Amino acid sequence: MSSKYLIISILIMAAITAAIRFLPFAVFSSTKTPKIVIYLGKVLPYAIMGMLVVYCLKGVGFASAADFLPELIAAVLVVISYVIGKNTLVSIILGTLCYMILVQFVFI
Repeated sequence: MSSKYLIISILIMAAITAAIRFLPFAVFSSTKTPKIVIYLGKVLPYAIMGMLVVYCLKGVGFASAADFLPELIAAVLVVISYVIGKNTLVSIILGTLCYMILVQFVFI
């Protein structure tokens, strides 16, 4: 592929990405935001987080303690840190660090 086609492809992708980002503002700027959009804005983040939890824990095995304890400990840490601090990003980072430390150093 020549550089001409690569540049054209990148420009097309950038234009489509920008259009997707700016389209809601163009559509809803002059009118009142529909109730369904407000409802989805409130409900979807929780649904996505629930789906991510299921996806992350779908492959957990229970043959030995090393198969499920790192995930269980990290998940409990995420829940506790979120309940205490109410900061999603900090909870996810703590859970990820805990899981990686447990997998790399404790449950070898």
